[in-house]
Amino acid sequence: MPRRIRSVGIFRFRLAGNSPHLCARDGIAIYQSDDSELAEPKPKTPDQALAMAREYFEEWFPAAAGRLDTARYVQAQGRLKEAAFDLHQTTEFLYHCVLLVCTFYTPHVHNLGFLRTQAERLDRRLTYVWPMDSRRDRAMFEKLKDAYVKARYSKHYRISEEELSWLAGCVEELGRVVQTICDERISMLQRNVAA
Repeated sequence: MPRRIRSVGIFRFRLAGNSPHLCARDGIAIYQSDDSELAEPKPKTPDQALAMAREYFEEWFPAAAGRLDTARYVQAQGRLKEAAFDLHQTTEFLYHCVLLVCTFYTPHVHNLGFLRTQAERLDRRLTYVWPMDSRRDRAMFEKLKDAYVKARYSKHYRISEEELSWLAGCVEELGRVVQTICDERISMLQRNVAA
């Protein structure tokens, strides 16, 4: 869901700073709210783009690694539902990381299916992380996707050690691919600064 804004002034300020994906409060079209002109969005300078990409990577990638460590720890303790939730969080953080580094935007959602689709549109290498050859493979991703709510709140949610290990392997591969994509993007932005 896009961020809501409280006033046209805030919208104009964010637009001038090239803040993406803003919407009007209560669906009122901004251009109809008063007679003044909107600012033209300003592109980021190469230095700004590089700094933002680095900042996003340095925030989100270690956070994802930390959630993966937590998932491993709670799995070793036999707390399988908590481990499933932490694997979900790891996956979510990795998708947010690659989206932010590559586009400077990520939707504020927890739906892994949606985040995955957005990320896979950026780089096809992400499509190979999750095997989808069989019904079981697809069901495993759905189980991870469901963990955000069901692993915490449903007494009926079940996941086995074997399923967690399989999912952890996919999440680790996702981390490797995300790191590669982000490293490539940051290198490209560094070349832009040097040019």
